[in-house]
Amino acid sequence: MIDEAVVGRIFRAESGRSVAAVIGFCGDIDVAEDAVQDAFTVAMLKWPADGLPPNPGGWITTTARNRALDRLRREARGRELAGEAAVFTAPSTPEEMATVPDDRLRLIFTCCHPALAPEARVALTLRLLGGLSTTEVASAFLVTEPAMAQRLVRAKRKIKAARIPYRVPAAQELPDRLRSVLAVIYLVYNAGLTSPGLCAEAIRLARTLADLMPDEPEVAGLLALVVLVESRRASRTRSDGSFVPLGDQDRGQWDGTLIEEGQAIVRRCLRRDRPGPYQIQAAIHAVHADAAAAEETDWAQILALYDQLLALVPTPVVALNRAIAVSEVHGAAIALSLVDELGRDSEADTAYQRAAALAPTDTERDFLGSGGRSSRVPDQG
Repeated sequence: MIDEAVVGRIFRAESGRSVAAVIGFCGDIDVAEDAVQDAFTVAMLKWPADGLPPNPGGWITTTARNRALDRLRREARGRELAGEAAVFTAPSTPEEMATVPDDRLRLIFTCCHPALAPEARVALTLRLLGGLSTTEVASAFLVTEPAMAQRLVRAKRKIKAARIPYRVPAAQELPDRLRSVLAVIYLVYNAGLTSPGLCAEAIRLARTLADLMPDEPEVAGLLALVVLVESRRASRTRSDGSFVPLGDQDRGQWDGTLIEEGQAIVRRCLRRDRPGPYQIQAAIHAVHADAAAAEETDWAQILALYDQLLALVPTPVVALNRAIAVSEVHGAAIALSLVDELGRDSEADTAYQRAAALAPTDTERDFLGSGGRSSRVPDQG
């Protein structure tokens, strides 16, 4: 039976592809977004009576393209484009509508352009590519729906005013721009650690990017990282909602299918021998997943990986996580001396208090207010 829930699932899966394709056709994010929304409204009326078309995504894209064209024809600024559309090469029937991966890739890079504030990049990615409603995006950011709506409007205006190009960056631009894209997807995942739906969207975006950029090892590394972290979801909290440290987790609850997928990707990355931060983090999680019990963890290998990661990303967070591995290999005294060298106790305490105050759930507030200050972290990898 085709009901609102079925159409909703198709919207979540296909809207990003359709929005990207229509932007590629008309060059306007607002027009494309409205047209895709209109197309799904039409689908809600037609599909329950007529049944699902053979290619629902293609049907939506074609219908949205036609809606966008109708709107542009009604507006003075659309006259020239409407004339050009007569020779548009896309198929005219939903069944023939081909997917255009480059459209989605262009949209990802547009949403994640460095000219936009980091929070705007995440919000736009969730809205346009993740298929989340403004209400859902607002909930992820813990702000009101009107505030998020304004943030999205400002971001889209910035894209138009700054003439941010709707394209994949040139080869010389790609490394810096790709870092921004990967960071956004990872931020989406981490924002959803207490919301499985958001995590699922981040994993879906990572899979999409991996499909679109199969020759980029850091893209593969990010996908491996998020699926390996996700594999431990069921064991991460107790029945009362409190966090379970990695060493205490029931490994029988870990998702073997996700572990196998993540470890296979890590092995492919190793064969490429082009290490980067996401690949190394994924490799650390893969080593943890190899151990049948916490005491069987190969901490020497994890420490070697953290040595590589710290050389690439010399941040206090990486140094602190490396100190945990040092403790397991060389003892607590040496590890504590490394932690002491970080030396920002007062700032750390202030940061913990602020994090606890901003935490979205009681579980996180309790952890940050007490156990989070200990050397044992909830799910260290």
